[in-house]
Amino acid sequence: MKVESLFYEKDRILNGPLLLNFEPIKDSRGYFYEKWNKKSFLKFVSKEFNLVQENISKSYKGVIRGLHYQIHPNSQAKIVSCLKGGIFDVAVDIRRDSNTFGKWIGAFLNEKNKSQLWIPIGFAHGFISLTEESIVNYKTNNYWSEPHERSILWNDKNINIHWPIHLLGETKPIISKKDKNAKSLHQISKDELL
Repeated sequence: MKVESLFYEKDRILNGPLLLNFEPIKDSRGYFYEKWNKKSFLKFVSKEFNLVQENISKSYKGVIRGLHYQIHPNSQAKIVSCLKGGIFDVAVDIRRDSNTFGKWIGAFLNEKNKSQLWIPIGFAHGFISLTEESIVNYKTNNYWSEPHERSILWNDKNINIHWPIHLLGETKPIISKKDKNAKSLHQISKDELL
């Protein structure tokens, strides 16, 4: 496993999220790689990560999910991968005391590169499906809790995520009613919902 820091501006690292890259062992039969190894993972992450829930979502081309997070005491850290198809995955820093509050990073995750994105507690998460069908896997350290779930507007102008919508061709973004009606990070911060 190779680990990379992610940049939110030229040469400026967003402290927390990590891109995990894997080199499959290939032969005439196919390939093999170790997708999850807690011992290896904890060499790069200082806090304990106890996997308690694993989720799978299927999204069609153009679907944008997010930006989602959970509040205390049900905050979640996640490891996200794309098992089929391809996505542009995003994490937004929502830690009020962080010098990168409101900054975002993005990474292309797909079945070919087999990369995974580590998203620690204190980040909102979202993605856009770039292929006809994307199957996304999420490992989490806390259970989903509807009363603690929150959403930030996917196209919040102050965050200014550069969603690669141009890669969709003729397909228009598909967004749930909940995500369309989400508040901006400024409003959420003002309303004490972080």
